[in-house]
Amino acid sequence: MQSGLEQVNDKISENSPAVSEKSTLWGWVKLILIIGAVYLVVNNITGLDRVSGNSMNPTLQNGDVLVLNKWSLLFKPPQYGDVVIVHEEELGYSIVKRVIGVDGDRVRITDGITYVNGTPLSELYTYGTSEDVNEVTVGDNELFVVGDNRNLGESLDSRDPGLGPVHISSVKAYVWFSLWPMHGIAKPLDL
Repeated sequence: MQSGLEQVNDKISENSPAVSEKSTLWGWVKLILIIGAVYLVVNNITGLDRVSGNSMNPTLQNGDVLVLNKWSLLFKPPQYGDVVIVHEEELGYSIVKRVIGVDGDRVRITDGITYVNGTPLSELYTYGTSEDVNEVTVGDNELFVVGDNRNLGESLDSRDPGLGPVHISSVKAYVWFSLWPMHGIAKPLDL
């Protein structure tokens, strides 16, 4: 005859495989839920992108891996100096550019100097000399975006009459920083 303790031990050992299977199954369910949550966060709040081309030299180089911030677009529109990812349907692909004009601004480029509302910008983060651009008034809910590489033919941006100012809804994310190689994004000087 078995004692009470031995009977309990026998019951536990009989149920062990079922308990073990349930805990294993629950472990897999938790893992899948965690992976799903991480995917949602990465896909909808942040993201990664890779620079293709030289239009943002010297700030960003061809092949740089960028960490994006999509979440902030819900709270504030892009402002002067922000580096953003723009997806234009006409292009069929995304471009990374710097915002230099928001709705209502008057933007012109004369002798390689960019003027916004008649004031020259201090753009220490740019490379090269831009071609002249007649004054453009940025429309409601539009942005004037340019690459930091201002040499002729190096950047498809708002200076090109074929693209012009872009609608704010075309902005898909802010560029937070470069992950590889790791570095921050230069901002304009407030003078």
